[in-house]
Amino acid sequence: MQSRALRTHDGFLYMLSSPPASQCDRAPPASTAEKLCSTIPRRSKTEIEYKPTDDPRINDLGRAISDDFATIRENYTTPKNPIVLAHGLLGFDELRLGGDLLPGIHYWRGITDAMRANGIEVITASVPAAASIEERAAKLGQDIAEKANGKSVNIIAHSMGGLDARYMISQLRPENVNVVSLTTIATPHRGSSFADFCLNEIGPYYLPRIYKFLDSRGVATGAFNQLTRKYMRMEFNPKTPDAPGVKYFSYGAMHKPGFISWFRQPHAIIQKLEGPNDGLVSVESAKWGTYKGTLVGVSHLDLINWKNRLQWFFLGLAGVESNFNAIAFYLDIADMLAKEGEL
Repeated sequence: MQSRALRTHDGFLYMLSSPPASQCDRAPPASTAEKLCSTIPRRSKTEIEYKPTDDPRINDLGRAISDDFATIRENYTTPKNPIVLAHGLLGFDELRLGGDLLPGIHYWRGITDAMRANGIEVITASVPAAASIEERAAKLGQDIAEKANGKSVNIIAHSMGGLDARYMISQLRPENVNVVSLTTIATPHRGSSFADFCLNEIGPYYLPRIYKFLDSRGVATGAFNQLTRKYMRMEFNPKTPDAPGVKYFSYGAMHKPGFISWFRQPHAIIQKLEGPNDGLVSVESAKWGTYKGTLVGVSHLDLINWKNRLQWFFLGLAGVESNFNAIAFYLDIADMLAKEGEL
């Protein structure tokens, strides 16, 4: 397969298949090769890493994935069934702040374009941003029933989207929806200690008033209480068993936030109470079904390709280059699903 470059809706350039990393260390013979190699994240000798040995608890958290998804491979197997992408808390499909005057902001930034260009049929679900799991799950099932046209589907879910999918599969079982696999990415299956912290800090006096204010403006708030560790342990998980015939896979992530990162406080809180985490969800909480491994040096937003170009620029000046390419990660998940019993 020849290398191809894809310019997505937001003008950013991604590769569908890239030359080996070693080719990027030599002077390329053509300008096209220069463009391709310039988009490949390469590891630096001075790269800041969160090594698995930094925390002894990582020994119980599965395989550490440090650079498996640094570059896009030349070939990926395409699954025969559509892939549904289910977003997390406060997520969306496409957000347009400037109407038709400005490009839309996509939750799955560049990921859907790359998957479709690789021959994968992709369905993007859009559920209420902060509604309860039950409400979000009902909308997820509705989206799949309307868009899959009776085909069986594989669901890939980020963050809270994995809880929506689990509830839909186990409890709702909507007609015309047949899920053959669910892959969750940094989903808080056991809740989040940061959710506990936020609710405790706000307190029982102000919390109902905040909810009432948001509800009066049409903003559903059911999700927040449900993301606590107590709710997931005592309520959700006991009532939401895995469905027979559905394959469950999961990934977790961990990183060390920088000094000015907004993940700094939540990361510290979760680290103290739960161990390694991606800034919002601990690795331990992310484990469900067949655990595929822990992505090292990857934040909760890196998982959906939201590290912006300005941030990459300053990291480059500091001699730090990423060893994680979100596009390569999702293409690899699709490849894995295609090979797991032809899902």
